[in-house]
Amino acid sequence: MTPIIETKGLTRKFGDFTAVDDLSIAVAPGSIFAFLGANGSGKSTTIRMLIGVLTPTSGAITVDGVDVIKNPRRVRDRIGYMGQKVSLYQGLTIKENVEFYAGLYGLEGKALDERWGALRERLALGDAEGERPENLPAGIRQRAGLALATLHQPRVLFLDEPTAGVDVESRGLFWNVIQDEAARGVTVFVTTHFLEEVDYCDWVSFIDAGRLVANATPEDLRRRFSDGYGVVVDVPAAGREQAAAQLAALGMADLTTTDAGLAGRLPRIDDPELAALDTLAKDVPGARVHIEQPAMGDVFRRILAAKAAA
Repeated sequence: MTPIIETKGLTRKFGDFTAVDDLSIAVAPGSIFAFLGANGSGKSTTIRMLIGVLTPTSGAITVDGVDVIKNPRRVRDRIGYMGQKVSLYQGLTIKENVEFYAGLYGLEGKALDERWGALRERLALGDAEGERPENLPAGIRQRAGLALATLHQPRVLFLDEPTAGVDVESRGLFWNVIQDEAARGVTVFVTTHFLEEVDYCDWVSFIDAGRLVANATPEDLRRRFSDGYGVVVDVPAAGREQAAAQLAALGMADLTTTDAGLAGRLPRIDDPELAALDTLAKDVPGARVHIEQPAMGDVFRRILAAKAAA
């Protein structure tokens, strides 16, 4: 499958400082792609190059078939972008901002009414559309920014820290919309500081000091950079021997007895493991299985430790 976003050897220097260093990534069409790193790691610099507002020092970029370095203006017609600072014009209401941005893409009349009506409902902006951004809470401004980024139904959506500064409920709403966009074929390239949000994504690239240090699915990263999945089986004493035998056959490590039953770790949890644990719960009377996946924060700490030790 041809990537819809691809970089090869992408590098950006500011004087003697290298912000992005030989970055090569490929993003599959219709996927949610998480691009992670600490402050100053090169995330925002990379996005600015991908959307054509910053010229690389060297390397190549293609977005939706467009050579971004040769045709930076052309690529902007194909994408939606929401930066860390939402681009809403103060002095204009939310609805007036919508009409202004829609005009840039030739969206008007019935088509605009239908598109804005759908976004207004999805992002709960009905009560705010007559208000000016400067009079609204940050969470509502962020939701309005996402509406503007998706208004013209772009094929590729770039979101730089979209959930920064918003409450948990608004974060959930954001990810519902992002997943809806991906379901209809939009490619979403997103940065986030909330590592638990990685589990909404299909792929993760992690950079440190401008260099790529991890590039895989969330589950692959968990397998490589954790002690595995915690499995706790609450089971009456009469069923523990049978449960222990089934867990041992599954490859359970560090199997121990607890007050409530058994506990241990599995290196991976895929369909075969889930099916086996489901069988255990059905075969052993009173057994209840709990799975604890490794926290992404711990995974990324191990990634950085591995890089430092290399």
